[in-house]
Amino acid sequence: MTGLIRSELRKAFTTRTGWGMPLAQFLLAAVFVGITATFMLFVSVPGPTGEGGGAPLADSLDPAVLARTIYTGGLQVGYLLSLVLGILSMGTEYRHKTLTATFLASPRRGRVITSKVVALTLVVVINGLAHLAGALITGGAMLMAADRAVFPDAGDLIGVLARLLLVLVLWGLMGLGLGVLIPNQVAALFVGVAFAFLIEPLLGVFIGMVDSLADVARFFPSQASSAALSLFQGMDATTIEQAGGNPDQLSWWVAALVLLGYAAVMTLIGWVLTQRRDVG
Repeated sequence: MTGLIRSELRKAFTTRTGWGMPLAQFLLAAVFVGITATFMLFVSVPGPTGEGGGAPLADSLDPAVLARTIYTGGLQVGYLLSLVLGILSMGTEYRHKTLTATFLASPRRGRVITSKVVALTLVVVINGLAHLAGALITGGAMLMAADRAVFPDAGDLIGVLARLLLVLVLWGLMGLGLGVLIPNQVAALFVGVAFAFLIEPLLGVFIGMVDSLADVARFFPSQASSAALSLFQGMDATTIEQAGGNPDQLSWWVAALVLLGYAAVMTLIGWVLTQRRDVG
């Protein structure tokens, strides 16, 4: 098993994706955190009545909530790139027809999938650390520039960032299952990115507008990801809506279990299809 995991890691880190994806995570996290911080710290928004010149959202937030919101500003792009990593971990095998050689070297397909799951987890964690580095450097600099506390509640912040890493890993495993479900790499990437970045968030918003279905939207992957980080905890309903969130979120541990369920189902689908599919 150790040899298989080492082989999967070598596949991951001997291509341009191996260094390009962590760089993309770092840069995009920095950009999106910078945009979030600019909006929260320096852009005035109207008050509840819509009167007056308004004030930045940061003025109405607890320092710990403000720091948490800014440092996780790149959440969506982070889990999107993790999903892509998961798809590529299987998609490249189908695209370059290397899966046959892999199974000839290790005929027990269950061990191959297990090694891919372990290796993908390590790869996503490394990419996630790059994401956190970009978020912390940019977010910290913006908070200092606005004369705000950089780490107002270190314990809470460390917990949130640890859960962010967990969310990225679970999205990566969802991508692994999708990569097996749709062997065509381009089609799998198109479906995965379109679903995660456009279709699912919009569907969640529209369903959230229907009172009888509003509870269902809370279990969607994107909303569960926000809830797993307690992203809007400590905000009033008006501020959450101004930030584009759902005031009625799941608790963080329920949301984490929901995401774990999605990842387990997609990984199981990948496991079963890989065991039965003819790759000759």
